[in-house]
Amino acid sequence: MGWLFSWEFHLVTKKYKQMKINKILGLFAGASLLMLSSCESIEDRDELSNSFNPDAIDLEVVQATPGGNKLSIQMNTPGIVGYWDYLIDKKYTDRVEVIFPFTGSHTFTFHVTTPYMPSNSPDTKEYIEKSITVDVNQLDEELPDAFYALVGDNLEGKTWVFDGGPEPDGGKWWYMSSPDNWEELWWNAAGDCCPPADADGKMVFDLAGGTNYTYFDSADADGEKGSFTFNGDYTSITFNDVPILGYDAERVNPDSKYTIISLTSEQLILHTSTNAGGTGWVWIFVPAE
Repeated sequence: MGWLFSWEFHLVTKKYKQMKINKILGLFAGASLLMLSSCESIEDRDELSNSFNPDAIDLEVVQATPGGNKLSIQMNTPGIVGYWDYLIDKKYTDRVEVIFPFTGSHTFTFHVTTPYMPSNSPDTKEYIEKSITVDVNQLDEELPDAFYALVGDNLEGKTWVFDGGPEPDGGKWWYMSSPDNWEELWWNAAGDCCPPADADGKMVFDLAGGTNYTYFDSADADGEKGSFTFNGDYTSITFNDVPILGYDAERVNPDSKYTIISLTSEQLILHTSTNAGGTGWVWIFVPAE
């Protein structure tokens, strides 16, 4: 009888272990199903957002005067998140107040994006866009001083060159500085020995239908056309699509954005504290004669 009891005990134990294994497998399957359904719900939300009807978005541009250049650019639909691209800049907001710097018929676009993500975030998803057109016929509102200094007193267009060179001349016009202090000279590259390859080039800024910037890598070269953008308080400038005069991969800001140290009708000083070399770098320009 002892062997019979032992055999029955063995069967009970084996059955108990199998029940535990089945229970664990069941829990694992349930968790996997929960995870899968959770992923599917996020995907559904994305599809729902992506199918939002652009006709339901109300856009408006209010001009302070008929045909004038003082604009209030508005997205009036509640619950929509995104950013405005209004040609001279982009703003992650539903309303932009701006003094527009040139005349013409202009199309501004509102991009609907992932909630609470800035437009330059790698996690941002753009779902739909909607545009509105406005005619600016007159510059009846005076522009910020930075435009007149950069482009000319009458907004006629202006050419800038280095304040020195193009050969080493002992002057300070393209040099390495402290990242935090543009006046702290670390190496007077152009003045001592090593001007940039485009030291005899030029930059031309104008407002002929856009915030235009044209780069010439030498005095006789064909120009490469891009655009420029000021930030909101005119303390920095960004060059779009073409490089700054004095381009060097180790010296420039990879985002093409530079701090404005000085911008007057007679001088333009730019500085970056973010470059491949881990130093600061300074550019000093003057109007071409």
